Amino acid sequence: MKYETVIGLEIHAELCTNTKIFCDCTTEFGGRENTHCCPVCLGLPGVLPVLNKRVVEYAVKAGLATNCKISRFSKMDRKNYFYPDLPKAYQVSQYDIPLCNEGFLEIKGDFGVKKIGITRIHIEEDAGKLIHETRDGSTLVDYNRCGVPLIEIVSEPDMSTAEEARLYAEKIKSILEYAQVSDCRMQEGSLRFDVNLSIRPEGTSKLGTRTEMKNLNSFKALVNAIEDERKRQTEVLESGGQIVQETRKWDDVSGENTSLRSKEEAHDYRYFPEPDLVPIVLENDYVDRIREELPELPEIRMKRYMSEWGLPEYDAGVITAVLPMAEFFEGCVGEFGGDPKTVSNWVMGELMRILNEKGMGAEQIPFGPGYLAQLLKLVEGGTVSSSAAKKVFTEMFETGEEPQTLVKRMGLVQISDESELTEVIRKVMDANPQSVEDYRGGTEKAMGFLVGQTMRETKGKANPALVNKILKQLLKE
Repeated sequence: MKYETVIGLEIHAELCTNTKIFCDCTTEFGGRENTHCCPVCLGLPGVLPVLNKRVVEYAVKAGLATNCKISRFSKMDRKNYFYPDLPKAYQVSQYDIPLCNEGFLEIKGDFGVKKIGITRIHIEEDAGKLIHETRDGSTLVDYNRCGVPLIEIVSEPDMSTAEEARLYAEKIKSILEYAQVSDCRMQEGSLRFDVNLSIRPEGTSKLGTRTEMKNLNSFKALVNAIEDERKRQTEVLESGGQIVQETRKWDDVSGENTSLRSKEEAHDYRYFPEPDLVPIVLENDYVDRIREELPELPEIRMKRYMSEWGLPEYDAGVITAVLPMAEFFEGCVGEFGGDPKTVSNWVMGELMRILNEKGMGAEQIPFGPGYLAQLLKLVEGGTVSSSAAKKVFTEMFETGEEPQTLVKRMGLVQISDESELTEVIRKVMDANPQSVEDYRGGTEKAMGFLVGQTMRETKGKANPALVNKILKQLLKE
């Protein structure tokens, strides 16, 4: 029997406010354990939370950016369950009246364009962090993250492949970065994915029993977890077994897919209205102001790059997918006058290659867009060859030095003196009379050999275009 996969995602994004959701403690990442805490975020008796208004603003902004309806009235609720990383034994979240609902995004791939529904976006507080790697085998808890504001973005079960889920998650990340509501640093836990997955016989409409895989913190882990869980469920059904509704854990390092806890025939949580917080009431003018203040979002910027600078759709889509990359590109072209297509080729080629090799994000580029623009002008002016420019570009990542300084220090200044190159080429021709004879006899590839020998003689410093020009002239003699 053939099965089809049904996937829904719950995406948790930490909001980039300076303080926590209900108190003045810092949201800064890291710090010594249990030093970013106060009686409010520790849930000590007698304390009262106060909702951070910036949290509401950022959540509304995220909702508008994802085509959601904004609730003019919503409220906070207590989500009761016991885990050691929740000092109050409940989490303040939203249950039946979320701040945002009924949104959607469109993703594009080899399958065409597909609309993915967004059920809701609600605000809540983050939990603490459990630390299991101790010498004596005990578990410690760090409450620094407790009370950091989150939005949870819940999709409809509209995805059917790991590729669709990845494209959707990437688009959510891009939108949150552009809207400036979250830094989305997955390595710091600012963006995390929970996957709800089930399978059903192909052509049927009834949903199968779903499992949930929690706290995936990379697109690679997201894809691998989905593929493995789809395979596991298929094998269970084909062997005559039944899928159990449960929460599972995916370890992307070991490739292990293990069960954490069963949810079969049990309500996940119990919710109660939060008695210490007043309802959230939003005026139309407030929502309209946030809508007007929304920055340029990825799709709009992509279309602008295509119309204003003539970039192909593919180039524009790749560059605008990550905000820091788009800002680097735009600085190089708009501020420093780089040719859009040339800059695009370097960004998608050398820049992304080095970032991937070093495991760096675009926000970690150690030099500004002006450096790339300078380097490209050196190539355009004949000071340095394209191949030498790639060496300079790589060295820029290591030292942060200016291109002109590196070109001189590395001895890569291109030879563009015609008389000097003519002398070198004559020596090459004298040393390779057979190749000269072959070319004159109609063997075109002999030309490439002579160019190569010239480049070797000049240690790669000769201007290739000028070498070809001079060689053709001399070979006609």
